[in-house]
Amino acid sequence: MLLDNIEESYFYHIYNRGNNGGNIFFDSENYRYFLKLLAKYVIPVADIYCYCLMKNHFHLLIKAKNADDINNSDLSYTTVETPMFVSASKQFSHMFNAYAQAINKRYSRSGSLFEKPFERKRIVDEDYLRQVILYIHNNPVHHGFCAYADDYQWSSYLSILSPSTSRLKRKEVIDLFDTKENFIYCHKNYDDLNLRF
Repeated sequence: MLLDNIEESYFYHIYNRGNNGGNIFFDSENYRYFLKLLAKYVIPVADIYCYCLMKNHFHLLIKAKNADDINNSDLSYTTVETPMFVSASKQFSHMFNAYAQAINKRYSRSGSLFEKPFERKRIVDEDYLRQVILYIHNNPVHHGFCAYADDYQWSSYLSILSPSTSRLKRKEVIDLFDTKENFIYCHKNYDDLNLRF
């Protein structure tokens, strides 16, 4: 078991927003850098199932890896000291610290970028897991950024449907909806399905 509050082999909905509701992404490069840090710090300890990055908040769906599947040499830290134990929560903290430091330096800002320690909700029910995926991908629709999930650039929706190489667990996501066609149908008809998060 990972010695923190993200337990191995469980799904988690991870999310946070900017301090005082402020923006955390200011241009396209910021979104790309966040995803790069996600790969660097989090993929060694968790599988990424989906994500959505909005101007002032983000959502991630991850599954914490089993301790036996974690290669310590793959881990990255923002501190000099090597941690005494593997901690998925700490890896997320390293990622958020690295991102906040880069944003503060680039935009000559100071203080907290994120509002508080990131939120995490453990998911144990498969129906709820599907709802979280639909909720995350439809977040830009909910906030009025686009009409459909496939119109938004900074979510995993199009990556899951793409044939190109990805570190996302795209097959596992599609399998939760049985077929690619049903995955698309459920996203397009999210409001009509009466799924409330």
